[in-house]
Amino acid sequence: MKTVLIVEDDLINARVFSKILTKRGGLAVKHTENVDEVMEIAHARGADIILMDVSLSRSVYQGKPVDGIKITQMLKANPQTASLPIILVTAHAMEGDRENFLKQSGADDYISKPVVDHQKFVDQIVALLPDE
Repeated sequence: MKTVLIVEDDLINARVFSKILTKRGGLAVKHTENVDEVMEIAHARGADIILMDVSLSRSVYQGKPVDGIKITQMLKANPQTASLPIILVTAHAMEGDRENFLKQSGADDYISKPVVDHQKFVDQIVALLPDE
């Protein structure tokens, strides 16, 4: 079973995503907003894909505040974790944001919140899952 790591500081969003992914997608789900845990899971290959909230208002790494863009940059810059697919998830869905966030972060895809079409959400994630 494939595992999705949800990096999200809003518990309600995390729960909604978890439900959709387990019920509709048949996927296993982990959730954390702790950046050290994110790094640990990524390095240990404990997830097949990451859903990364862009904002992450409370996240700190090595004493500095970080957002989803910064965490994605760190993961994509490390050869050990660079191939791990990362999808940015954000409520910042103004025109040009998608391109800007993807370019800035090196993420593989982008989903805007709120997630309305649950099947499309699952399909978008499954499409990026690495084959066995």
